[in-house]
Amino acid sequence: MAVAKQREGVLVPWLGLAVVVILIDQVTKITMTKLFAYGAGRVITPFFNIVLTYNTGAAFSFLAASGGWQRWFFTALAIGAALLIVYLLKTHGNQTLFCFALAMILGGAIGNVIDRAAYGHVIDFLDFHLHGWHFATFNLADSAITLGAILLVIDELRRVRGSR
Repeated sequence: MAVAKQREGVLVPWLGLAVVVILIDQVTKITMTKLFAYGAGRVITPFFNIVLTYNTGAAFSFLAASGGWQRWFFTALAIGAALLIVYLLKTHGNQTLFCFALAMILGGAIGNVIDRAAYGHVIDFLDFHLHGWHFATFNLADSAITLGAILLVIDELRRVRGSR
């Protein structure tokens, strides 16, 4: 019983971090939809714009034109990943970098699930470009997922090298 309570206590900060990511992500998306019409944007720097777009697919608009089934597929996939992440957070709650990375991925995944459930698409608005080539437009949830994935790789490299 004491071990279960101890594990639950370790889980709370990581879930709190995920909630913060979700809140920041949703506030920025709501703000963008209030400030810009679909497709409208603003030049910020010579390499960065804010442009409101919608993505019915996954990363880089993968399966965006697939008729609608992908909305539920990606939602189910994200929910399954979220459940696995919560389990990993609960069982490895004392591994700081690993759990920080997972919490970022969890918050980002749920942020995008909220969009899919509420709107049928993910709201994107960060547009980086160079010499006419535009990287896929993305959002803060995508940024959290990417940061989390990078940190997982770093954590694994540190673990393999034994430098924890």
